[in-house]
Amino acid sequence: MNKSSSQAQSETATPSKNGLLNSLKARLVVSALLLILVLLPLIGFTLNDAFKQQVKSAAKNELSAYLYSVLAVTEVDNNRLLMPELLVENQFNVIQSGLYALISTPDKTQGIPAKHLLWQSNSFLASETPQHLPHPATGQSEFGEILLEGKPHIIYSFSASFEQRQNQQFPITIHIIKDQADFQLQIDKFTRQLWTWLLILMALLGIVQLAWLLWTLKPLAKFKQELNDVEQGRAMQLGADYPTELQAVARQLNTLLNTEQNQRKRYRNALSDLAHSLKTPLAVIQSQKDLSLGSFEQISVINKIIGHQLKRAQSAAGSSWHLGVKVSSVSEKLVRTLGKIYRVPEIEITESVDSEAIFKGDESDLTEILGNLLDNACKAAKSKVLLSVTSSDIQLNIAIEDDGQGVSPEQQSQIFERGIRADSYSQGHGIGLAIVRDLIDSYNGKLSVSSSEKLGGAKFEISFRWGQKNND
Repeated sequence: MNKSSSQAQSETATPSKNGLLNSLKARLVVSALLLILVLLPLIGFTLNDAFKQQVKSAAKNELSAYLYSVLAVTEVDNNRLLMPELLVENQFNVIQSGLYALISTPDKTQGIPAKHLLWQSNSFLASETPQHLPHPATGQSEFGEILLEGKPHIIYSFSASFEQRQNQQFPITIHIIKDQADFQLQIDKFTRQLWTWLLILMALLGIVQLAWLLWTLKPLAKFKQELNDVEQGRAMQLGADYPTELQAVARQLNTLLNTEQNQRKRYRNALSDLAHSLKTPLAVIQSQKDLSLGSFEQISVINKIIGHQLKRAQSAAGSSWHLGVKVSSVSEKLVRTLGKIYRVPEIEITESVDSEAIFKGDESDLTEILGNLLDNACKAAKSKVLLSVTSSDIQLNIAIEDDGQGVSPEQQSQIFERGIRADSYSQGHGIGLAIVRDLIDSYNGKLSVSSSEKLGGAKFEISFRWGQKNND
């Protein structure tokens, strides 16, 4: 399908680059969440690991104390190990108490095999002897883990040597073994408490961060609201009660607004003076009796152009500071008026207008845009004209279709030029579409013509993107 626009532009607009992280609020929220979700768990893992090391160190010290209490009552006489029947620590005397003492030989000694179990506490009597017991060097100790009957235990081993007659040595290794259950219970309890408090802390920090965020962004929210008030025509300037960082911005914007308003006033006055100074000579020329019909029509066209440019100077086109008008209210008036004008032949004008669609500009400009296009469509149509309007927060789309002969591809590239008129229009001076194009351009809009798929005639499409230019 062939299409042409007011400046031979393509249909596709440059996609918006606005993303989530382009929002200052989103950046602050993401930063706060990352701080909470990364830093606090990291602290939790660090504290948990530190507590495990502390428990491990405490367990080592506990087993070391037990070992030295056993070593204190250990005697060797004539290469025989002598141990008391009961130990001071009662857990060594209770079967399956979870605390065990073993003594073995690290090396082959006086006919005793290496790594042979010499003695075990009463608490170990019903247990299986471990397959591999550590045997550190004499005078050294070793702390680690061992499986005992399929359960994890911690073991602390220390090697010593007893001197016998004729400088003979009797080396032994004392092993203290304890069930890990008690230590693991401490770790599990601490871990649960730690993560419970960390979760509570994360929730509290989240609430504090939210309150801090709202308090920090409150001036920006106020700044945005005041900008919106200026845009909607409820205020002329921004306030001055802002933090230091925003005061300069507000002051510069107010200066810009004042300058823009003064320039527009001077522009309006200059064009108004020019229009009025031209109208009188034109009226004198037009009153001449010997004026030809062609000259009279051209002077009428000049008057119309002067009136149009005067209205443009008085309107707010080209500026984003508009209260805005509802498209439906303007379109309904135009449809009623055109319905009376084009009663014969019968023309059916159908509206499909978004009731919330807003034109952020001057009502007279919208009236002229829709009026010209609807008038042309009624002239070209056989019986049907369709007006469709859709909108979003940043865009307004208008389409006007008819069931006439349409606009040929050759005319589509020329129809927006001044003085050019489609053959299907039986009336007009050819400046209507040029005026429409100028008005749409002044709002950075886009105008294109194509063939209507619904009605078969011409289809004129207009799009406005508020807050940015249509980059085609």
